[in-house]
Amino acid sequence: MEPVTHFLTGACIGRAGLNRKTAYATLVTTLAAEFPDIDVVLNFRGPLVAFQHHRGFTHTLAGLPFNAAVVLAILYGVHRWRAARGHSTILPVRWGLLYVYGLIAGISHILLDFTNNYGVRPFEPLNWTWYEWDIVFIIEPVILAVLLLGLVMPALFSLVGQEVAGRREHFRGRGGALFALISIVLIWGVRDFYHRKAVTALEYQSYNGEDPKRVAAMPYPANPFRWAGVVETENAFQTMDIDALNGIVDPQGRTQVYGKPEETPVTLAAKKSWLGRIYLSWAKFPLVETEPVQEPPGGHLVRFRDLRFAYFPIRIGNPTETEMRRVLGASVLLDKDLNVVEMKVGTHIQQIPD
Repeated sequence: MEPVTHFLTGACIGRAGLNRKTAYATLVTTLAAEFPDIDVVLNFRGPLVAFQHHRGFTHTLAGLPFNAAVVLAILYGVHRWRAARGHSTILPVRWGLLYVYGLIAGISHILLDFTNNYGVRPFEPLNWTWYEWDIVFIIEPVILAVLLLGLVMPALFSLVGQEVAGRREHFRGRGGALFALISIVLIWGVRDFYHRKAVTALEYQSYNGEDPKRVAAMPYPANPFRWAGVVETENAFQTMDIDALNGIVDPQGRTQVYGKPEETPVTLAAKKSWLGRIYLSWAKFPLVETEPVQEPPGGHLVRFRDLRFAYFPIRIGNPTETEMRRVLGASVLLDKDLNVVEMKVGTHIQQIPD
């Protein structure tokens, strides 16, 4: 999920009652809920390194103790800075409990990322398998709305209470936070139900006379009834929308068919490259396309796409094929001797190590 959802979820976890036990509880859960995305610093080492380690160690169960420890160290510095200036807290600081809260908030991050279709590797380094639930879009307006409502409404009610009763609550917001967290679970339940309906609808179809080998349904934002389907048959991949409310596959007749390219020495060389190995370890429905290029002479450009994301950007207007390829796509440029000349993730070039 995007960072705002993680921050707001962490704030709700803290305000759901944890903040009544120790000072800094909500601050810890808010920071720890987003801390795993610190792996973005790997962008400085190049796009392929960032892609290789995206949702890596900091998004694992093994990494959670490290994440919580770093957040606690930051908080300790803040606490010492405040104490040196004479600031105090309403509640005592219970560092052991704050560490546990950091672990809880870190789990929320992994769980939220698991719900979308990019996936996580929570059991790394013992198990490098990607897991994904495929039920929530990476930016989900409904979840953001309930989180904001759960955090903002108690503050408004508190202002009214202060005006009427002339009193101030130190730990307001528990009811709103619980409302938001419970609402998220209910949203997951609804989306999981219709996701299963979409997958079932895909499985019971025939595609150009072929039975499906594998199917998947990818989420759209806000609408739990509309899904983006991906189907693999013996000779092709197909993408289409699904109306899960009525169990209808491709209601608007916009199926896209992608024939499976023949395996060649060119594609094999690209797949064995650094980029190819990383990309294929993550992609669920990989499409590998080849085209000749003029530079270098006799060279080949091999493109990698995961058709789970073929509906990106969301179909408002008519995105070009080039725009569609750039979304979580990659490419390897080979010379005539099938040596790697250049590797790209999206439009960003990765330097080839010596």
